[in-house]
Amino acid sequence: MSNETIDSRLQIRPNPDGTFTISSETIDPYQRLQIQPNPDGTFTRLNNVTIPHTAPSSDPSLPISVLTKDIAINPHNHTWLRLFLPRTLLSSSNPNKLPLILFFHGSGFVLLSAASSVFHDFCVQIADSAQAIVASVDYRLAPEHRLPAAYDDGAEALRWIGNCEDEWLRQYADYSNCYLMGNSAGATIAYQTGLRAVEEVNDLDRVKIQGLILRQPFFGGVQRTESELRLQNNPLIPLSVSDSMWELALPTGADRDHEYCTVRAGNAVEKFEKMKELGWRVLVSGNNGDPLVDRDKELVQLMEEKGVKVVKDFQEEGCHGVELFDPLKGNQFIDLVKHFINPICV
Repeated sequence: MSNETIDSRLQIRPNPDGTFTISSETIDPYQRLQIQPNPDGTFTRLNNVTIPHTAPSSDPSLPISVLTKDIAINPHNHTWLRLFLPRTLLSSSNPNKLPLILFFHGSGFVLLSAASSVFHDFCVQIADSAQAIVASVDYRLAPEHRLPAAYDDGAEALRWIGNCEDEWLRQYADYSNCYLMGNSAGATIAYQTGLRAVEEVNDLDRVKIQGLILRQPFFGGVQRTESELRLQNNPLIPLSVSDSMWELALPTGADRDHEYCTVRAGNAVEKFEKMKELGWRVLVSGNNGDPLVDRDKELVQLMEEKGVKVVKDFQEEGCHGVELFDPLKGNQFIDLVKHFINPICV
């Protein structure tokens, strides 16, 4: 990996009027990712202590809108999920079952977890505002576990949840109304999980997928897009950091034209026809201030060419991950999700 430095260290400062100021300073990609390479080829993560985490709470006596708990998926791989249950369900004698969202967090396949406060809080908002059961998957991270590890974990979580006998899921989740969702790299995992699921629909037991919710999915390619070149020094996800994430995540020796990275590689496009046959709907949401936006628009184009029902949400303003730190943008996106999974609300 190059040791070149970039104008990219994110500094987000809240302003009194509720807006945010983003500035940058010169660092290298490893420093930005807080990953230190060791001489033996392993890596040391420098941010494990400093990143805020939130513990789950399933105590209904607490003044919280959403109850949470963690459930192991595969102890051997140390994968698990965090379940989010709107507490309003507990106050009803005969509650309606809610849509089930299998969620995958972002951060370039290499950072954070389902317990990271930023994603915990986001899933609480989704469960509360969209009135859904959210199952946020904690998958294996690169570079310790390179792709397809995260994609394998996504597929395993989907199969596992259909057989899970957890009380919350059994009583309150509508397995016939399931969505695969993620933001950034998490959206890519949701997408790849969906590609596998179209071939395994008969093996998913109770789970019936209705569609995908892809917020700023993280795709790449050797050939640069216009938005990547225009925003190559973007303070939140500069091009060199994006490249570094892919270098850490892809199989050793693979480039960004690999099928794990780019939409056109492999047989993904052919599987879009199967999505159409299954009647899946796909929500793709992005922002023109995001270097990834052109690749997200390419995905929409390819899906529409195959007849997939796509709901497009491309905002002129907004950067990568803006929904996580701008309450207005976050509320707008979650409202979009609410109407997508509950069309009767439109």
